[in-house]
Amino acid sequence: MLKKSWFWVVVGVVVVLVVVGVVLIRQAKAKSQIQFDTSQVDRGRIVAKVTASGTLSAIVTVQVGSQVSGRIAELSADWNSQVKKGQRVAKIDPQLFEATVRQARANVVAAQGNLAKVKAQAVDSERQYRRNVILAERKLIAQADLDTSQATFEADKAAVDAAAGTVEQARAQLNSAEVNLAYTDIISPTDGTVIARNVDVGQTVAASLQAPTLFLIAEDLRKMQVDTSVAEGDIGKLQTGMKATFTVDAYPTERFIGTVRQVRNNPQTVQNVVTYDSVIDVANPDLKLKPGMTANVTFIYAQRDDVLRVPNAALRFRPAPDLLARFGLSPSTSKGGKLTTAAATGPGRSPGDASGGAPGSGTGGGMRRGASATNRRSVWMLEQGKPKEIVVQTGISDGSLTEVASSDLSEGALVITDVSGPGTTSAQQGANMPRRIF
Repeated sequence: MLKKSWFWVVVGVVVVLVVVGVVLIRQAKAKSQIQFDTSQVDRGRIVAKVTASGTLSAIVTVQVGSQVSGRIAELSADWNSQVKKGQRVAKIDPQLFEATVRQARANVVAAQGNLAKVKAQAVDSERQYRRNVILAERKLIAQADLDTSQATFEADKAAVDAAAGTVEQARAQLNSAEVNLAYTDIISPTDGTVIARNVDVGQTVAASLQAPTLFLIAEDLRKMQVDTSVAEGDIGKLQTGMKATFTVDAYPTERFIGTVRQVRNNPQTVQNVVTYDSVIDVANPDLKLKPGMTANVTFIYAQRDDVLRVPNAALRFRPAPDLLARFGLSPSTSKGGKLTTAAATGPGRSPGDASGGAPGSGTGGGMRRGASATNRRSVWMLEQGKPKEIVVQTGISDGSLTEVASSDLSEGALVITDVSGPGTTSAQQGANMPRRIF
């Protein structure tokens, strides 16, 4: 009886050991089948930048129009012509305007002749009136005759003033006709280069409603500007006087340098996207750049040298609770480091410099003094085959790498960017997808 009871005890112990062994083996296999994608923490330079596109144009562009209507009789400038201030660039047929001037001159002469005639009549009326005054004193004429002569004299004096006014009107009309005749010469208002000609010889221009634009003259193509459209989320990173670089399709291997002259406050909204015009001054001594070229502009607003860098994918990685449970870790430890800025997702959406220091002032050791808690993030480091959470302070980002400062994260450490294998659910994969918060 005793031997039989011992037999069942031994059997029970063996069964328990077998079950425990199977469980341990399965757990070991599950752990061995989990594959962590890792990246090495390194040290180097990070440049934070904003990108935008814009259009090149001359700093000063003048539209040359016509004040009068008529047929173009002559063109003295063409595309790319160099013109001087005061130079005639076109001529409108002056025949009608010359005829108007001659008619106005004739009207002036006629008005002056009428004035002389009226003056003579006024002199005669005055003599008659004075003679009648003497005769009335001697009672030789009736009072009515005296009154009539007085009225005639005063009317003739008024006629002289009216005739003088007619002469001034005729002279004003003559001046207007001469001005319109002068406007048949289209004059360049500035030194520059003709970049557009909108008329041909024989074409009729009509200036009745608005002055038609005949030429477009760029004042100086050696000094140009780029008008860029910068998104509202990035406009705060730009400042007057900061440097900017850009490329154009005509010279893809050449990089041009400019300076931000102005960030205009006028918003432009296109398809619910708000942008602002940032104007960049560019020197163009070789005249390579031409008006209308598309410029791909890069604004560098911060940079750090010799800092710890981690991939943005490591900042986005969040292990699933069941994965943490396999390694005996509490899911609550992974709640920190929520993405509070759009830093890790692309160029121009990087986290701000927590220290507010000047470019090149970043260091890799410890949390920076005065750093904002909103830039605290967590990364998962692979240590002895197990994930370990490290809370770090993030700095600037170039879209793929982000500056970190942490005493627990050293150069050469392996940070987890992704995981694959049994137990990695779709929710786990979704947690690793890039997120933007605006």
